[in-house]
Amino acid sequence: MTEIILTADTVIRPTNLWSGSVHLFLKFLAQRGFSGVPQVLTFDGETETLSLVQGKTFNYPLVEEIASVRALESAARLQRRLHDASVMFIEQYDVAEFAWMLRSETNPEVMCHGDFAPYNVALDGNNVVGVFDFDTTHPGSRLWDLSYSVYCWAPFKTNALDKLGDIQQQTRRAKAYLDAYQLDIPSRLQMLEMMVSRLQYLVSFMERRAKEGDQGMQQCIAEGHRLSYLNDINYLLCHQDVITREMQ
Repeated sequence: MTEIILTADTVIRPTNLWSGSVHLFLKFLAQRGFSGVPQVLTFDGETETLSLVQGKTFNYPLVEEIASVRALESAARLQRRLHDASVMFIEQYDVAEFAWMLRSETNPEVMCHGDFAPYNVALDGNNVVGVFDFDTTHPGSRLWDLSYSVYCWAPFKTNALDKLGDIQQQTRRAKAYLDAYQLDIPSRLQMLEMMVSRLQYLVSFMERRAKEGDQGMQQCIAEGHRLSYLNDINYLLCHQDVITREMQ
């Protein structure tokens, strides 16, 4: 929703109140040799320059490489690796005191990417090799972050442009994601409820920001994104039994 300048190797864009917090996390990952994420190159208080995560990118509808199960599974493994690497960051810093775009009332187990979705990853063939757009990074539980990712990758969506397959195919894709992440069964039993909570939070966030005068959020609501999330919540609730059973 802001002006972005892309070069062959960099992304240049305006900063936000939470940019310093995000940069600290990205630098933490870089110091530990974590590959496949942006590196902070320059930051002058108003503009940031990040390295461009190399690879092929996609958006909805999910077609070609991004629609493959292999891409989905490699995304889940990268998210697990990111979560595991962030545990030390949580232990090292008082992350609750930092500025973040999003907040979570769940236990701060890891650093959540916040939007680990098909449109924010880079592919080499059918393999997800990187993830970008860390603006929504914030501390929270693994399940909180995973719930939105599973929702996006299944995808449990009702919009004609965003949806892929029927409920059976979507639940199979959701299970494949959770299998690749190696999520335990007790957590899977909570996934449906967490997906609904995550979407309800997003709707409330959009409404609040729009009321505060955020033109980007006002535009999102006008374009029907809020309504799509509400429809998707109903879709999840209508199919909650089959989704919970088949994801185990």
